[in-house]
Amino acid sequence: MSLIQTLPAGPLDIIGDIHGELQALQDLLAHLGYDADGRHPQQRTIVFVGDFCDRGPDSPGVLALAQRLIESGRAVAVLGNHEINLLREDPKDGSGWYFDERVERDNLKYSPYLRPDGPQREEIVSLLAKLPIALERDDLRVVHAAWQPEQIAMARALQMGTVRREYDHWEDEAARKAVQSHLKDRMREERVLWPHDLEDGEHKPPFLGAHAENESNKQMLNPLKVLTSGVERQGVDPFYAGGKWRFVERVAWWDAYTDAIPVVVGHYWRRIHPASLAKLGKGDRDLFAGVSPYAWHGRQGNVFCVDYSVGARWSARLKGDEPEREFKLAALRWPERQLQFDDGSVHATTHFGEKALQRAA
Repeated sequence: MSLIQTLPAGPLDIIGDIHGELQALQDLLAHLGYDADGRHPQQRTIVFVGDFCDRGPDSPGVLALAQRLIESGRAVAVLGNHEINLLREDPKDGSGWYFDERVERDNLKYSPYLRPDGPQREEIVSLLAKLPIALERDDLRVVHAAWQPEQIAMARALQMGTVRREYDHWEDEAARKAVQSHLKDRMREERVLWPHDLEDGEHKPPFLGAHAENESNKQMLNPLKVLTSGVERQGVDPFYAGGKWRFVERVAWWDAYTDAIPVVVGHYWRRIHPASLAKLGKGDRDLFAGVSPYAWHGRQGNVFCVDYSVGARWSARLKGDEPEREFKLAALRWPERQLQFDDGSVHATTHFGEKALQRAA
């Protein structure tokens, strides 16, 4: 079985990044019309775009519910970059619910959060190891971050269950090239000049060119990384995102996407109301500047990001704000092209491209 799998037939409800917000997921499923066992009177299927975990209060609960729905055949899912970090045993900001070495740092921002016991950990790894990278059918494609033909073709040739091995292979290749090009030496020299921790958001570093080159190489050499965390290029100004200073910038790949088949992604932190990305710990360029929060986007108007920043609810709780007011969990209903939010509100999407409309028909 390939890492690119087939989407189920029939109507779908495509749910954006959840990031441990179990209550939001339960509320959303109820508003969508699913019962506690994931049954729907219209025989609809749930599609998860990945990033089930990290940051929120109950990542184990989200993953347990997703596992139950997937194993019952009432849901399908693709891997997000946060799940790949877990599979690879690569602790990142917000993953203290799973990795002991992140607990002390993460408690400052994300606590309280639930942690899994031994059997739960085994169930989580078992579930994630069986998920594909992307899903497709004649009228729709679903991937966590970017649909890129070259990388999709490479993933299509890989077998299910090989994500960690293949991902590690490309990480090793990037490391080997960094040594051959003396990039590692240049990075060490830069770190001598800038001694602060790159997770320290209070001290902005100068632009570190070798670090930028290393980030870009690691990102774009690895096809699984491109599909699950996007297209990137070297930046010009450091920004703080994902709990560390970064030296690359994300690319709105959909502006070059010319296929007629629509694509649904998560990953990119869309918002209904304008907000400072920097205040959310996302200091990178806003890829949706000038785009309606309910609009399809891209060159053909047939790409849709269904991540409405529910992963930022932790920051609202930390400040004593109302997290549900600004940061939502959403589902895109297909083929209706309608948005359902976890607060019960419903919105039509707009500007769906003409070519995509013909394809969907």
